[in-house]
Parts: sequence; C-alpha cells; structure tokens
Amino acid sequence: MNPSLQLDSLRQRYLSGDVTPRQLILGLRDQAEAMNPDYNMFIHVLTAAQLQPYLEALEASSIESLPLYGVPFAIKDNIDLAGIPTTAACPAFAYTPERSATVVQQLIDLGAVPLGKTNLDQFATGLNGTRSPYGACVNSVLRDYPSGGSSAGSPVAVALGLVSFALGTDTAGSGRVPAALNGLVGLKATKGLISTAGVVPACRTLDCVTTFTQTAAEASRLLALLAEADPTDDYSRSNPAWNDGSAYGRVGTFRFGIPRQQDLEFFGCAEGPALFSDAVERLQALGGEPVTIDLSPFLEAAKLLYEGPWVAERYSVVGDLAAAQPQALLPVIHAVLAKAPGVTGVDTFRAQYRLQALKARCDRVMNDIDCMLTPTIGRPVTLAELAEEPVLRNAELGYYTNFMNLLDYTAVALPSARMANGLPWGITLFARAFTDQYLLSLGNAYQGLAAPATLARNDKARVVVCGAHLDGLPLNWQLRQRGGVLLEATQSAAAYRLYALAGGPVKRPGMVRVRDGGVAIAVEVWQLPSAELGSFLTGIPAPLGLGKVELSDGRWETGFICESDGLEGATDISQWGGWKAWLASMG
Repeated sequence: MNPSLQLDSLRQRYLSGDVTPRQLILGLRDQAEAMNPDYNMFIHVLTAAQLQPYLEALEASSIESLPLYGVPFAIKDNIDLAGIPTTAACPAFAYTPERSATVVQQLIDLGAVPLGKTNLDQFATGLNGTRSPYGACVNSVLRDYPSGGSSAGSPVAVALGLVSFALGTDTAGSGRVPAALNGLVGLKATKGLISTAGVVPACRTLDCVTTFTQTAAEASRLLALLAEADPTDDYSRSNPAWNDGSAYGRVGTFRFGIPRQQDLEFFGCAEGPALFSDAVERLQALGGEPVTIDLSPFLEAAKLLYEGPWVAERYSVVGDLAAAQPQALLPVIHAVLAKAPGVTGVDTFRAQYRLQALKARCDRVMNDIDCMLTPTIGRPVTLAELAEEPVLRNAELGYYTNFMNLLDYTAVALPSARMANGLPWGITLFARAFTDQYLLSLGNAYQGLAAPATLARNDKARVVVCGAHLDGLPLNWQLRQRGGVLLEATQSAAAYRLYALAGGPVKRPGMVRVRDGGVAIAVEVWQLPSAELGSFLTGIPAPLGLGKVELSDGRWETGFICESDGLEGATDISQWGGWKAWLASMG
C-alpha cells in the first residue's frame, strides 16, 4: 500500500509542491501499464492523451475548490466512464458510453482523476476474480491466491499503490470479499445511497456501488461526498440527516452481535477461529458488549440469492446475448444462469414472501444491537482450489456476505490481521440501513486510527428523561409507543435544580442548569429511532424542551430542559434528588 496516496497525505503533497497532479498521475499510469500483465487488474488503462482533459481541468482550478483535487481512482468495468468502453468482462457485450455513470461524474466534478477500468468476474457474477476473459486477477499479496471478486481489479489497484481508492459493485459480497483478501476497507453502503445510474446491472434491485480504501476515515469522506439522491436512478434514496458526514466520530459504548458457535463456518481453516476471537476481544476493548445471535435466518436468506428468482433477474440483463451468442459467456456464467428461464412468477412471489418473513426476524435481532460482527470470509482459497471446484469454492466465499443486500443492511469489511502465510484476514461489521457513518466510525476505531472529538451518531437517538416519562410513570408510553428502549438509570452532573412545575393534570418537573448550588438528579437514558424524535419533540409542552444535559460521567446527551421563565409557581424539590423520590415522599 502507498500511504502517500491516502486522501489527506496526497493533498498535503500537492499543497507543499512535492508533486503535481500531472507528474503523479502520468507516473502512476505508466506503473499500471507495467504491472498489469502480472496481476490482470486493468481491462483498460487510460492513455496519456485520454488523461489530458482531466489534467488540464485541474490545472485551471484551485486545490481549495475541489475536495478530491488530483486524487487518482479506478473504476470497475461495469461502471461507465464516458468515451471508454464498458465491457462487464464480456467483449461481445462491450459498448462505449457517451456519459459517465453518476457516481463517476460526481468524483470527476470533485477533482478526482480516473486512471482506468478494472477487471471483474464476468457480468459481476462471482466472488473470486478469476471468471474473466481478460485473465484471472491475482491477489496483491500472494500470487497463489485470487484477488476476490467480482470487483477483482479495483482492490488490487488500491493495494498496490496505483490509486487512492477504487469503485466496485456489490450484489452478493463483491465489494467485501476482495477487500478482505487484499487488506482494505470495503464499504457496501446502504442500497441507493450511492447512485447506480450508469452501472451494468447484476441484480438491479440489489446492486450497490462500493468503495475500496485504505482506511475507514477515507470511506467516510467519500460517502459523505457521494450520498446524494439521483433523479436519474429510480432506486436512489435520500440520506437521512443522522447519517450525513457529520455523523462520523468517536464511538462510545455499544452492543455487537456475534454468531452462535454452530453458525460460525471456517471451512477447515485452522487459523480462522482464533482470528475471529481476537476480533471479538478488540471490539470489547473499544467498549463493545458482545451478544450471541442466531444467524440461521440470515443464512437462510442468503440461499435465496442463487436458489431463488434473483438468478432470473441476472438473466434479464444478459439472457438475449446468452441465447444469441452462447460462446460470448464463460461456461461457468452459463451454469449459474442455466435455471433462470424456468423461474415463474409464482416462484418469484413465493421467494419474496419468504424473504420478507426472514427479514422481519432478522430486523428484530438488529433492533436490539448496534451492529453485527462476522468474518468476511470463512477461508481463503487458492487459485488451484478454485480451478478444481469453482462453484463450491466460490459459494464458500459468500457464506457471510450473500444475505446483506437482500435484507437491506449496510456493511463495511475491515482488515483485521495477517494469516501465518502473510495473506490479509478481515472482518465485517453490518447494521441497519442508514447507519453507514456510525459503522465507519466503529471501523476507524477498530483500525486504531485517530477519531474526531465529536460522538458518532446512529439511527437511534438517546434522550435523557427526568420526570413523567420515566419508566412506569404516566407519560412513559410516549417513548415506548415510538420504539423507545431504556438504556440506563443514572444521574445528571451535580449542576441542576429540579422543580415541580405548576399546572397539570399530569405533574411535570422542570430541570434547570445552575451556576451555583446544583445537585445530581436521578434520570434515565432512553433510546428511540431518530425518525421518531421529531414527533416526540412536537408533543412536549412549554416551558419544557429538548436540549443538552450533562450526565454524572461527563457525557452530554439530548434531554429534557426547562426554560427559567417557566418556573413561576413552581416548587423546588431538588432535595429529593429525583422525580420518583419526590412522588414517593408525597405518599
């Protein structure tokens, strides 16, 4: 890897005058050409003439105006770059687009420079990186192993220091498996957050554009720049405020799921169990509480991807070519698609119903934890093993990845360790949709890198309550009705006075921060979906409102506060140290 190509480092190099974009990118272009025969990572490296317009545009701009000024990146060759053929690793399918994919154009507009189009498993069907007429893409660390796929060449280009980051796609794990095998961060963001307009579909309803970076912090920055609703993409989704760039930060305590022992599968890898145990311990050291989870409904959902009608969705893209020119597709791709024409509408609806039932079960599990931890792959396989049993070994690579898009979760693959032979080994953290920046915050902590001072935000908000919303009291239903869960009973900092406000019929307290004479007040911390916070706030009557409350351990959380001018007729009850104690004193 090349630390000098990381986003911050590269920007500093440009600012210091150490190198210019023209010098750097043309030099990287020449390196890519020279190294490509050994790795088969690029299908097309841009020529100096093709790079010229991008370099001229940079030279006419200021670095201050472009967040990704002069950043070289690579593009999986099922994603359009204007004027460069898109092959999807099938020469008979190739076409030359007039417009770049939305995500590619976004990056160019931000100052990034495309270096080339990368190799892939044909039509993004595979997880190993060897299913390409442009040659098997080999691992960046050990040449006896594959790169992983289907986004095969993209992570290799990053790992070998030819680009700062690369784009891939992910339907069944194509943005995570190769990240693990090459020691990178692979972000499979929530479906629809990054536009797929201009991407050759694998399964249109499931496809995601992914990023390969050296760090979670870089993935966070790219996502913040790219997560925009795209009117040209019917599957585009707006990013909620709790998941924008400002949500990235340091992580406090959290609960993470780990699979039951019987659900963990390492396919005979002797090192896998210990490496996974080490990962669990690292998360615990970061403040995580492990919770054992039944992974079986997730694994059952995974089987639907290739045993159900989603194979027919793949066929909808390439079926006409397969029928007209069967020799244009690799035999293994034909084998994968063989049963697709026989899938009926009845089969499709039955599979959708089963998937929905499984998703309901899985969502209930996910609602009780902040994220889930699994290995990214059970066992790395050699090129020789893939050649001997291509379908079986490819399926094993997807054991922990195939369910993710079907269930609409976000996931980030992280480098975790090195195996005895030096090959990278990785983990995956996954969580509910629209928790991407929270996961990346946790990923950054896992990598041991410096974190922002601000606390990362999740899709669930914490609310500190001190009165009628406390557990068992008259207004607690307003929290529970919105999916609220009691996290802890604690105290505020010794900086508040508590009042029984005038009026009713429900008695209400007012908690006021004071400069002198403050005491600690008994409070509860509740968690509820961020989407429900607005409706909760609108139901709070004056003089109460939500603001920031300091807890006894120094944390500042959102909680009930009272305007000082609302204390007319109120009774100071601070001496009881809490609302419930005061109520009890009244008999």
